Amino acid sequence: MEILRVEGVNKSFGGLRALNNVNFSVEEGTVQAIIGPNGAGKSTFLNCMIGRLAPDTGTVMFGDISLTGMKPYEINQVGVSRVFQTPEIFSELSLIENIMIPTMAKRDGSFALHAFKRLDQDAEVRDKALHMLEDVGLVEKRDDISGSLSRGDKRRLELAMCLSQDPKLLLLDEPTAGMSRADTNNTIDLLKRIGDRGITKVVIEHDMHVVFSLAEKVTVLAQGAIIAEGKPEEIKGDPRVQEAYLGGAHL
Repeated sequence: MEILRVEGVNKSFGGLRALNNVNFSVEEGTVQAIIGPNGAGKSTFLNCMIGRLAPDTGTVMFGDISLTGMKPYEINQVGVSRVFQTPEIFSELSLIENIMIPTMAKRDGSFALHAFKRLDQDAEVRDKALHMLEDVGLVEKRDDISGSLSRGDKRRLELAMCLSQDPKLLLLDEPTAGMSRADTNNTIDLLKRIGDRGITKVVIEHDMHVVFSLAEKVTVLAQGAIIAEGKPEEIKGDPRVQEAYLGGAHL
């Protein structure tokens, strides 16, 4: 069953066509990667899917819900979460507070500033936050200030923040950017583990080690258009991909 369908999406910035009639779909419960050279339109495409940019034309469907025209927080409420290139966390708050905030926002439909005053009074939310931190291996640091974490642990925290909202679809924009190889491998392992929850994942990534470790299907963007799609093994040997992505070199 398709969980995400994009049809006829176009996006221009002045005279620059960033996306050119993009059609894209994702099957529920799978991991799909989007790759392409710099300037291919990957981040623009992702932003059109999660409401940060409005497509000039076309539709984005999440199941039977049209995401086109919805605001990012509304898209989040229906079950779509996003992991950013640079982890977006509350750097001055503790790890457990970072998890409790989105947990409460998802449950209550909104999050007002006065809710900070009652974070520690909500046992249900605190218990769920502890469980999320345990899942990503950070429970022992629950009271540490999150800004002091390594980049790899900040990514783990951001993933826990997303998971606390029980998403059906998780969009990841270069989740291993700037990481050491060890942190990259740890993140791959973590993403494989959360796959057991049945969460569908779309991953934008430059690191082919990450792509071929995680993805069941790969979509290739170049100059704002999809030029190839298939299993990782098929993409590796596709001459169109090799030419567009690596100037003819093999992946």
